[in-house]
Amino acid sequence: MPLSDFDRLRYEIRPGDVILVEGRSPVSEIIKTITLSNWTHSAIYIGRLHNIDEPVLREFIQKFYTGEPDDQLIIESQLGDGTIVDSIRKYQDDHLRICRPTSITRTDAQKVTAYAINRLGTNYNVRQIFDLARFLFPYALLPRRWRSSLFEHNAGTPTHTVCSTMMAEAFASIHYPILPVLHRDKDGRLIMYKRNTQLITPKDFDYSPYFDVIKYPILDFDELAIYRKMPWGKDGIVLNDENDLRMQPPHPAKNSADTDTETNEETENQNIENNGINPREKQQAEINQPTENNEGG
Repeated sequence: MPLSDFDRLRYEIRPGDVILVEGRSPVSEIIKTITLSNWTHSAIYIGRLHNIDEPVLREFIQKFYTGEPDDQLIIESQLGDGTIVDSIRKYQDDHLRICRPTSITRTDAQKVTAYAINRLGTNYNVRQIFDLARFLFPYALLPRRWRSSLFEHNAGTPTHTVCSTMMAEAFASIHYPILPVLHRDKDGRLIMYKRNTQLITPKDFDYSPYFDVIKYPILDFDELAIYRKMPWGKDGIVLNDENDLRMQPPHPAKNSADTDTETNEETENQNIENNGINPREKQQAEINQPTENNEGG
């Protein structure tokens, strides 16, 4: 059973948000081992078709997606499929988390989603996964940089990518930081450098100080309706203002013992009225009456 409230997440999510997915497939288990994180996949939310400003981009999406116009869409890179667009509902049974770029403008959010849309159809970079595993494993036999595609800087648009790299490139296109490399020059001034996007993994969006982590647990304290526990007055009493004193003072609640005592007293009083005999006095008289000795000689 998923730990996330999917309906609430689907309602609150915004274009430009990053969705982290805790996968359950065998490949996901391998990625968990490689990255030392439960977050095995990431996607970027682009909204519904009408949320996209550029008509050209809307038409381009429809070449890759034939679902309903009102579907909430994500773009992701998957093994075997490449970069695709799909409905967010495909992950309704998975544990999800939203990472929202802090204070990003609507214009820049549109640029990020536009970058992702333009990558539709790009192949998945299988070699990058193996190279990333070799880079992250500290006990690898081969040098981490030796013949690794992670450190090849090719000019132009890459023809292969993986999920987190594609999104890291999208945010880098607007100079939005994820985990920048910080450096001070000889004068002590702080300089930020973009981190190699091929080294970014899904957990880095969760770790980044520039993304707000938003969780929607399946049992949320906000859904417990704490307002129901406020000291409301009696039902049916409505006051016009603070000076309206129509509300009568409350009566203390009676417990079951008090109720039983009152019931017994009412029964005794009724017997006295009907028979003129007090049951308690009759019982006491029977106790005090001397017992006759019937033993024979």
